[in-house]
Amino acid sequence: MTPTAGNAPEKRPARRFTPGRRRTAAAVAVLAAGAVALTACGGHGDGGSSKAAAAVTSSPTPSSTSPSASSSPATDSGGAHTDTQAREDAKAAKQASAAKITITPKAGSTRAATHGAVKVSVSGGTLTSVTMTSKATGHKVRGALSADRTTWKPAVNLARGTQYTIAALAKDAGGRVAAAHTTFATSSATSTFVGYFTPEDGSTVGVGMPVSINFDKAISHADRAKVQRSIDVRSSSGQQVVGHWFSSTRLDLRPQTYWPAGSHVSLTLSLRGVEGAPGVYGVQSKTVGFDVGRSQVSTVDTRTHMMTVVRDGQVIRTVPISAGSAEHETYNGQMVISEKDQTTRMNGATVGLTDSDGKGEYDIPDVPHAMRLSSSGTFIHGNYWGDKSVFGTANTSHGCIGLSDVKGGKDATTDAAWFYDNSLVGDVVVAKNPADRTIQPDNGLNGWNLTWSQWLAGSAL
Repeated sequence: MTPTAGNAPEKRPARRFTPGRRRTAAAVAVLAAGAVALTACGGHGDGGSSKAAAAVTSSPTPSSTSPSASSSPATDSGGAHTDTQAREDAKAAKQASAAKITITPKAGSTRAATHGAVKVSVSGGTLTSVTMTSKATGHKVRGALSADRTTWKPAVNLARGTQYTIAALAKDAGGRVAAAHTTFATSSATSTFVGYFTPEDGSTVGVGMPVSINFDKAISHADRAKVQRSIDVRSSSGQQVVGHWFSSTRLDLRPQTYWPAGSHVSLTLSLRGVEGAPGVYGVQSKTVGFDVGRSQVSTVDTRTHMMTVVRDGQVIRTVPISAGSAEHETYNGQMVISEKDQTTRMNGATVGLTDSDGKGEYDIPDVPHAMRLSSSGTFIHGNYWGDKSVFGTANTSHGCIGLSDVKGGKDATTDAAWFYDNSLVGDVVVAKNPADRTIQPDNGLNGWNLTWSQWLAGSAL
């Protein structure tokens, strides 16, 4: 995200979180305000807003996906598959790093202080690398690492109204690596507001990518029309683009149908001097743009345990998957890939999936090829711990969609590696046949689950 776009995840039942994650530069930050980017694969938690779920700890792992497969060809029924799921969680946990990274402020925060608010720490290991960068300029922020290499802090004051990313790596005594990544923004002056937008300027995205703007100050109901009128989104396709307010801080804009492949979209923010609330005025005046790549829509059928990948109208691959178990169903509906992480950490505790000791049912610091589908923690990701026989035959995850993979994700021939390498942020993944409800439209970038009339009803114009 960059100064101007936003997101407002929706909440969902506690079941749907994923442990932490590590993001790549291609990742699009779509986290709700919350802890650092910890994630968990979640079935549904509270059915409501995925925002809470999305906010994960600033630990390396992304968010909402938990192990998706089981160690043996389990059935999709009751206790049997619950036992299988527990075995798989335990198996993955044995391979996890003891190093746990925590980053503050929370991922998605837009009101961080310019001094004293940022800290990276690790328990059970030492920090090996911390990089903090301004999203807009790419400038690296100087920092200081403690003598024992367990904490890191910026050595300078941060700029106001600026978005930053932090990427951290750590190792435990056994040399096992943990990673964490987060994106946040500092607060603008009291009398001004700033919008952070997705997707990035100059990026190439999938056909389902909306323009999402997250404001660092609440826009009053009386001023929403003025603010919306000052934001213009145009496509070379000539499609009508309309805004929909999901909350006082989030405005998404999209056409009635997906963007055509090969089209160009521009976003113009003419917010300077525009009042967003009594005595609070916008400061941005800029135009950015992004390109739409080829069309790719992948349909996951949880009954057949298969995913069909369609590119530009042609089926290019059918992939065996393992979706959410009976206890943690995968959401129905159209979900947009909002970020991609080569490796991410997933912790069940972030979505309320805990054991009697309060710890997460699973905590996997190196989930490979993770792509976020919801703010609350739904991912489509690689699974190396599950028995290969479950893919294409059984649903054994905590709500995520798992693809066969290897530890470390270094084998380019696996289904997970192929799908990751052939996917763009903004591509659409459609899940059908789960018994679960349709995902909430504000849980991630999933406004396509509203009808056009429902979308228009959310406009202030």
